[in-house]
Amino acid sequence: MDAYIYEAIRTPRGAGKAGGGLSGVRPVELLAGLYRELAARTGVDPAVIDDIVLGCVTQVGEQGANLAKVAALYAGWSDRVPGMTLDRFCASGLDAVNLAAAKVSSGMEDLVVAGGVESMSRVPMMSDQGAWFSDPEVARATGFVHMGVSADLIATLDGVTREQCDAWALRSHARASAARREGHFARSLVPVRDGSGAVVLDRDEWIREGLTAEKLAALPAVFAEAGRRGGDAIALGRYPEAGAIAHVHTVASAPGVVDGAALVLIGNKAAGERYGLRARARVRSYANASVEPVVMLTAPAPATRKALARAGMTVGDVDRYEMNESFSAVVLRYLRELDLDEGRVNVDGGAIALGHPLGATGAVLLGTLLDALERDDRAVGVVAMCAGAGLGAATVIERV
Repeated sequence: MDAYIYEAIRTPRGAGKAGGGLSGVRPVELLAGLYRELAARTGVDPAVIDDIVLGCVTQVGEQGANLAKVAALYAGWSDRVPGMTLDRFCASGLDAVNLAAAKVSSGMEDLVVAGGVESMSRVPMMSDQGAWFSDPEVARATGFVHMGVSADLIATLDGVTREQCDAWALRSHARASAARREGHFARSLVPVRDGSGAVVLDRDEWIREGLTAEKLAALPAVFAEAGRRGGDAIALGRYPEAGAIAHVHTVASAPGVVDGAALVLIGNKAAGERYGLRARARVRSYANASVEPVVMLTAPAPATRKALARAGMTVGDVDRYEMNESFSAVVLRYLRELDLDEGRVNVDGGAIALGHPLGATGAVLLGTLLDALERDDRAVGVVAMCAGAGLGAATVIERV
């Protein structure tokens, strides 16, 4: 049974720091606004939703206690709607979509809401104190390094230079700036409002207009200190052929730390007909992959190959790719491994320019991809993500 995408919406992405555009908005409120908007746009009574599956990486404090379900109650949805919150690190939002599609495809459920949320200004990354990075014994046994050191290791192994990383970052900001000016995000983006209805934020806040190569070149390498504190030694212990880690990434060629949320409505054909919904695309396939955890950010390519094989497709059958820009060198590795023309990848910019609200990003990218396919009258797209500890995920969608 096919799983169809009926709607995809998201909040703007606000700078994930004190004073950021969404820093005064609780994560439950980010979700509640989207729940209400989804019901209003589709006309679907929330009581008929079979489940909610949301990604959230740092599930403590305001993001703890199964936020998917609690936010639905807070939004005024029927108390008959179930909900669950999952964590697959940065791939959480995409895995939520994939799990929702699997539930629908199995025939066990008809309509499922998927998505994710992360308020990084209010619940900082790693504040959950997980064993992988906070328990010294576990960290030593698993070879934990900061993901920025891993990105610099990938750049070193691939011979990627600082200039190449800066150039990709500049491309990301330029494309995101153009996309915002031309209204490419308008269909999916839902302004965040306060209790009185006043707009809190209605545009992505992280994009830097007027960025130049000279400005980028003046920035320091941001992960060199993490390397000196032991990250380089761990990386070279696994990859001695690197010789020495070249720290080439800066804050401008790493993903923006932001707040945001996204929702996707997925259902079968019968449910769409029953509730008067128009299918925008169907989920053709999805896959997960994993690689060695020190070089942890290289799993998107194997996940993509696996998902395409399951769909009976090849790399050349795909019109648009949304590859999460965890770091410049990671995207450049993905392009090289799959031999991709960069003109098909991240056509509206990526997380370097727009930000990466961890648990929400996969669902955000799915909506961005779907909007781009419709705008350019293309058929097939892929979303690919890397994630901590060597994880990766990919999803293939096709317009209908």
